[in-house]
Amino acid sequence: MLDPKIIRNDLHLVEDSLKKRSLKANLSSLKKLEGVRKGLQSDTEKLQASLNKISKEIGNLKGAKKSSKEKEEEASVITKEIKKKSSKLDSTLEDLHNLVLELPNIPDPDVPVGNSEDDNVEIRSWGKIPEFSFKPKNHIEIGQLTDGIDMEAGSRITGSRFSVLKSDIAGLHRALTQFMLDMHTKHHGYEELYVPYIVNSDSLIGTGQLPKFGEELFKLEGSDNYFLSPTGEVPISNMLKDQVIDSKELPIKWVSHTPCFRSEAGSYGKDTKGIMRLHQFEKVELVQVVEGGDSENALEELTKHAEAVMKALEIPYRVVSLCTADLGFSAAKTYDIEAWVPSQAKYREISSCSNFRDFQSRRMKARWKNAETNKNELVHTLNGSGLAVGRTLLAILELNQLKDGSVKVPEALREYFNKKEISAT
Repeated sequence: MLDPKIIRNDLHLVEDSLKKRSLKANLSSLKKLEGVRKGLQSDTEKLQASLNKISKEIGNLKGAKKSSKEKEEEASVITKEIKKKSSKLDSTLEDLHNLVLELPNIPDPDVPVGNSEDDNVEIRSWGKIPEFSFKPKNHIEIGQLTDGIDMEAGSRITGSRFSVLKSDIAGLHRALTQFMLDMHTKHHGYEELYVPYIVNSDSLIGTGQLPKFGEELFKLEGSDNYFLSPTGEVPISNMLKDQVIDSKELPIKWVSHTPCFRSEAGSYGKDTKGIMRLHQFEKVELVQVVEGGDSENALEELTKHAEAVMKALEIPYRVVSLCTADLGFSAAKTYDIEAWVPSQAKYREISSCSNFRDFQSRRMKARWKNAETNKNELVHTLNGSGLAVGRTLLAILELNQLKDGSVKVPEALREYFNKKEISAT
């Protein structure tokens, strides 16, 4: 959530932010409510000052043993008026709060301004794009040849955008998950968490999925408040909700392997085949919690941690800085890591690493105790996939394929998988 001071004093920054994000910048309702709030706040403060003055006069009259009836009647009238104004102010503040919840974060100054993903800026790349002596197969074909990916079974069991992994492909998926967790806990200093897969609406508001993106969520029938988690970011980050953290605990670095569930509303026609875009998928999620002044460096570190997995698995990739129009709702800055997918002859997103600054922590009321000032301050939160397991599996299958559809297992995974090759059947 945006800082209320910005809403009150620098609304032009919000207008500029919306325009940069290619969103409609109609803030008339917000301006009107803010004007009402200022008026009610001023009226309430003036009435309270009058009541304080009269209360003092009543005390003086009683001390002098004089009648204070007239002043007491006046005080009663003012008290009733204060209650009315306060009730209207509370209602206005709630309406204002609900409007502000709909506003996205303000992009960092160094985020490239653009109108679509075509305006994202490549920061760096790594690895050599492989050249095949044959036409590379896509992961669906490889899955069929190795009898390891069954999209038809997923469709029969549930519906479209579901899959079944079998045999060695299922084992490789599990090995990938364990490899990622080990890398982040043993080499990058993250603490592993096992978190709920079901979250409540407050948690989704805290990280920014609600109230704006409810159509992208799976809500549990018969419950007004339970949803399947769309990303590990939600349960992990909400560990901080309503907490005040000692400065000695910072920075916090958490990692968790979580299933994710998304309706994929708005993605009609995109990646309709295969495991690139499913309703149910798994990620190894990274979350960092830092003091405000440390979040820029933390984003660079977190991104490098996700990149380390790519390098270890020898997946060619590039890092792009998302432009303002492609930036997520809660993010101030995002780096996407994109893996090379041979069958598509292009890079595809495999991880997004974002700095939210104090946008989420203000919604979650997540603070840290500043030992120097003895005051509570909002933490800065960051998260990124380290990595999306299914998409990493897809990249490995395509990048390491042989002519007959067999797949070489990356060296880094062999101690987890105990095979050098997945054979075509």
